[in-house]
Amino acid sequence: MNSVFDKHYKKYDAWYDKNKFVYLSEVDAIRKAMPKYGEGLEIGVGTGRFAAKLNIGTGIDPSKEMLKLAETRGVNTHRASGEDLPFSDDTFDYVAIIVTLCFVSDPLKVLKEARRVLKPGSRIIIGIVDKESFLGTAYQKKEKVFYKNARFFSVKDLTELLKTANFNNFSHYQTIFKNPKEIKSVESAKKGFGEGGFVVIAAEKQ
Repeated sequence: MNSVFDKHYKKYDAWYDKNKFVYLSEVDAIRKAMPKYGEGLEIGVGTGRFAAKLNIGTGIDPSKEMLKLAETRGVNTHRASGEDLPFSDDTFDYVAIIVTLCFVSDPLKVLKEARRVLKPGSRIIIGIVDKESFLGTAYQKKEKVFYKNARFFSVKDLTELLKTANFNNFSHYQTIFKNPKEIKSVESAKKGFGEGGFVVIAAEKQ
């Protein structure tokens, strides 16, 4: 997958401009789950679109081309994989993983690494295209360059993984309630899941 993102990083980054209100709706949902203060890490920072908008100071990604763009957006970047984070234990106040989990080779190992670098009692925030939503169903049928080899998760799937990685105290926010092509303004995120195509799951390190 790394070569795909290195090769098509411009196409990836252009999606955020083309789908501005979908992107900003997702940002709104993630922000509701984030702590107001603290030092954050984004695993799979990509071109830095979310990190820059949400003031997440540090990001890792295996794609060197994407990281170059993230750096221009003010993100402190490290080339690394989520399965092997280059940080000490108990370093961050929160960790964000936005869509990335469906592309990694070992999701549970990524969650365990995230837990390792989190301070006790701090929060992981994960954004997914819910496999069981209308949007997840549509994405799984597409043969697009980025998603054709993706592994989608339902909220239940991800909750079980998070519990296995010793996270608890869950909260959920959702957005994208209609076809992304029809979204012409920012959709307000709602608590819970089951309606929106994009779901944010937050949990705490035990």
